Amino acid sequence: MKKIRVLIVDDSAVVRQVLAAQLAHDPLIHVIAAVADPIFAMTRMKIEWPDVIVLDVEMPRMDGVTFLRKIMEERPTPVVICSTLTEKGAATTLEALAAGAVAIVTKPKLGLKKFLEDSSADLVNAVKIAGQANVSRLKASMRAAGSGTLAVAQKNSADVVLSPPGSHAMKETTERIVALGTSTGGTQALELVLTALPRSCPGIVVVQHMPEKFTAAFAARLDSLCQVSVQEAVHGQRLLPGHVMIAPGGKHMMLRRSGAYYYTDVTDGPLVNRHKPSVDVLFRSVAKFAGANAIGVIMTGMGDDGARGLLEMRSAGAMTAAQDEASCVVFGMPKEAIALGGAKNILPLSRIAQTIIDWGK
Repeated sequence: MKKIRVLIVDDSAVVRQVLAAQLAHDPLIHVIAAVADPIFAMTRMKIEWPDVIVLDVEMPRMDGVTFLRKIMEERPTPVVICSTLTEKGAATTLEALAAGAVAIVTKPKLGLKKFLEDSSADLVNAVKIAGQANVSRLKASMRAAGSGTLAVAQKNSADVVLSPPGSHAMKETTERIVALGTSTGGTQALELVLTALPRSCPGIVVVQHMPEKFTAAFAARLDSLCQVSVQEAVHGQRLLPGHVMIAPGGKHMMLRRSGAYYYTDVTDGPLVNRHKPSVDVLFRSVAKFAGANAIGVIMTGMGDDGARGLLEMRSAGAMTAAQDEASCVVFGMPKEAIALGGAKNILPLSRIAQTIIDWGK
């Protein structure tokens, strides 16, 4: 099997040394170089172009986001962002994701060497996911429309957080719900979908696989771009039409119903499908408490989180859809949902927003 060629770009010699050593342990990864900044990287890439770039976002001479945009214009290449867990780092990382990066690996300011060594499995996993990503598909989808990091742990099902839905969900309400689930490539895909929605659309709940501390910045960025109101979800908040709730990183988000209205439950709990938040947990809660009053869409991402939940939504009477292979950065989660029979419709990214609008009328 062909090895994934990786270029590391980080101004910290310690980070370069540790990342290169951790990646070199995996037989499917070959580190072609580790350089101090984008200027050196561009010189090295003239000799050999990498399959994946591991990139710091805060560097001298040229920042990582500027470098990333240049790469995406010249030759779209999967990029894993290596970012510090700070408010400033989160905002800059969101810019990088919007510019085409496919995954995030976080690093602290203190205890860096030990942290990176302990988190090597996350890094290797992120690089392997990026190695399967087709970032050129996203650009093609955006033209057509007019414009995470995995944790390694036991793979629990949604049963550890919420019991399965019964034979039918409560139906006596005019409130409608949109549930979206996505992972790798999803930040750009969600931006494309949500910016196309009017304020009159139904309330929307979203799980995007993303580390904690990043989802608040992600929601704020989307809120600045969209007609709909976008925020990081808080526990017990009513879901209103024209409002989007993004599940917080490091927490599960569920939908619950009280009377005729829907509310968000934000809770801790075990990882589900190696994720927290988990799409399966959200989709199961929507199946259980909204049933036919909901539409569920599973979008680009690695793995199978959300596939079973989408099937439960469809079985409860919800309209369901999966993003098609041609427009996915990674056709993993939608593929599994389609294989299980959870997706009634298969849609290109450019048609998802209009499908939600038509359904909500």
